[in-house]
Amino acid sequence: MDVMDPLGGAEFAPRYTYLNTSTCGLLPRRTIEAITLLAEETADGRPDGAGSFDIVAEARATYARLVDVHPDRVAVGSSVSVHVGMIAQSMPAGSEILFPEGDFSSVITPFTVRGDLKTRFVPLELLAESVRPETALVAFSGVQSADGRTADFAAVRAAAAAHGARTLLDATQSAGWLPLRAGEWDYTVAGGYKYLLCPRGASFLTVTEEAQDSLLPIHAGWVTGEELWVNSYGPVRELARSARRFDEPPAFLSYHGAARSLALLEEVGIERIEAHNKALAARFREGLTALGYAPVPDVSGIVGVPGLGERQADLRESGILLSARAGNLRASFHLYNSAADVDHALAVLGG
Repeated sequence: MDVMDPLGGAEFAPRYTYLNTSTCGLLPRRTIEAITLLAEETADGRPDGAGSFDIVAEARATYARLVDVHPDRVAVGSSVSVHVGMIAQSMPAGSEILFPEGDFSSVITPFTVRGDLKTRFVPLELLAESVRPETALVAFSGVQSADGRTADFAAVRAAAAAHGARTLLDATQSAGWLPLRAGEWDYTVAGGYKYLLCPRGASFLTVTEEAQDSLLPIHAGWVTGEELWVNSYGPVRELARSARRFDEPPAFLSYHGAARSLALLEEVGIERIEAHNKALAARFREGLTALGYAPVPDVSGIVGVPGLGERQADLRESGILLSARAGNLRASFHLYNSAADVDHALAVLGG
């Protein structure tokens, strides 16, 4: 099989040339079946209709394997902004938080609304060298939403360690196609509905054991107890000793689907998906350059083309779905895409 042939087999059958995973990933067939089954069980009043914590645990464990950490280091939730909000509310007043300029607002805003934190913004390419002794936390997206640029992971990690700063990596635009060793970062967050192919309402937070000690479980409830079924009334006796203490109550429809989606990614393999996505993106960049455009130079599976965002509507009329972000035309490739998809988009842009 050629590296640019679709992966995932019969799990996907898009009706359009879909190059828009950075906005929302396609749901696999198995995921739709799992959601439908739970919805029907709920509608029928069947015993399993309330949803299964065992399936949530399955999703947690599969995600943990995908990002190379123990399941005890993974918390489940509903959105990136909720996870980041918990981290932001745990920072001591006066702490300096360092961000790349133009990063996604859900990484930034939970900190800026505090009003008593020092926030500093620098160009992405200067992020590592801008860490200083007073920096408490470096918060950034591994792959930028607006244009697909990839951060220098090793340099940021080394700079943070040298100055005693903690790190928060948003992997929403990379988890699912770019290998991630989440244990190398104090915190990682990932929205599930993009490259992880999960339904909206599933997201993941990883926390190192050391960082867990200073993180406030500000939305703790009965599901965050060490013993799950003894905390329904009165104060929770003991919070979970693992990162499960930071869970939100799971949206079961989302997590029943997420367990199936994450299993598919594990079956295909993240390294294989990475090679596939990068090959398609490279083909698109080469074609754009031949047409006289100047895509953002990177090896990312997401391609940004400055000043071309206005072509989104033309492409849509031709059955090609992409995004316009910050003036860029943004094409994002995933396992269900093929060389034919790339060539279709190039033909319309060159026509």
